Order: sequence, then structure tokens, then C-alpha cells
Amino acid sequence: MITSNLKTEENISNAIILSRWLAGEYSSIKYTLELPRTNPHIRIFFRPLPYDFFGGIGFYSEQIYDHNPWHPHHQNVQQIIPQGDDVRVENYALKDPDLHTGAGQDLEILATVTPDCIELREGCAIIFKRQGDTFVGGVEPGNKCLIPRRDGSMTYLVSEVEVTQNTWVSRDRGYDVETHEKVWGSTTGLLKFDKIQDFSDELPDIAIGVG
Repeated sequence: MITSNLKTEENISNAIILSRWLAGEYSSIKYTLELPRTNPHIRIFFRPLPYDFFGGIGFYSEQIYDHNPWHPHHQNVQQIIPQGDDVRVENYALKDPDLHTGAGQDLEILATVTPDCIELREGCAIIFKRQGDTFVGGVEPGNKCLIPRRDGSMTYLVSEVEVTQNTWVSRDRGYDVETHEKVWGSTTGLLKFDKIQDFSDELPDIAIGVG
């Protein structure tokens, strides 16, 4: 069940600031040019959703390879939830992602993303803690964010994320649920992205003018 993500006034400021920093388009081109063989050019979109979607702040996110923008690598919906001084970001999967491909770039396609076309990814929330000018996040405890492999085996996700006003840095890795050995993920370290377009003016009014 989707519930409102607005809590008391004293604990929403970090959630609003993170939302304003997050909203935008990001590119890895700077790092691709430095190491083109190991760092493909990737773009990430965090496009704000209308207030009524969650009764608060939410995003549609899309990750694409620059050479193939109409075949996204990842598509998700995020719900921003204040949690004390921290920020909980719930992740939702799209039931039929192909229907919404391009929503990060096209507002008409974004309008096709509605609450009835998503489902919660249990155990996959990212918990962000503010450290000065950076929000540092990781998957909620419990190793319950499960991702199946093509061979039928199951892995759990370990994710590291850092967000500033102008950057997104992340690394995802998958571990075997029984042996806890790493079986997939980045071999070149953290993936780094710079914000090249700001979408914070598309956020609901509650997030305007803070941070």
C-alpha cells in the first residue's frame, strides 16, 4: 500500500534537500573520456512525480547507455520518506517497464507512470544519512533486496550511494544468498556522474525554496 510520505515539520528538511539535489539528469561523460574502455557513457534521470502520486515527493528514474537511449538499463520509481534525521527512499518496480521507456526525457511519457503500474521492491529501500554537503546511502539492513540471475540463482543487493548538489556516485554489487560471495557488480570501483540538467523546479511546491 502506498502511504503519504509527509511526516512532522521538524524531520522533513533533509528529505526536501535531498530531493532538490537529486532532481536532474546526470552524465558520466567526463569519466568515460578518461577511461573509455571500462567506463561507458551512462546517463541517469531523476524526474519528479506529481504530489498526488505519493502524497509527497517521488521520482521516476531511468538509467540509459548514451548510444542506446530507448533501451534503458534500469527503470524505477522512488518515494522519499523522512525518517528522523535520515531519509528513506523506497524503491518500486514498474510492472511493464517498456510502456514507460523514455519517461526520464519526455514529460508526456512521464504522465503514463501512475501508482497502479508500480509494485514495491521489498527490502530494497535506500537509507540516506547527511554528512555535511553529502548524503551517503546504502540498502536497508537484512540482505532482503533480492535479485535473480539468469541461471536461476538468487543474489542480494549491496549498494553504496553518495549524492551532492551536483553529483551522483554509486556502486552496486550482488552477493550469493547462501555463500555471501560477490557474484556480480562493478569491477572498476564507484561510478561517478555529474549533474548536467536540473529538474528541481518540477518538484511539488513543498520542496521549493528549501536547501
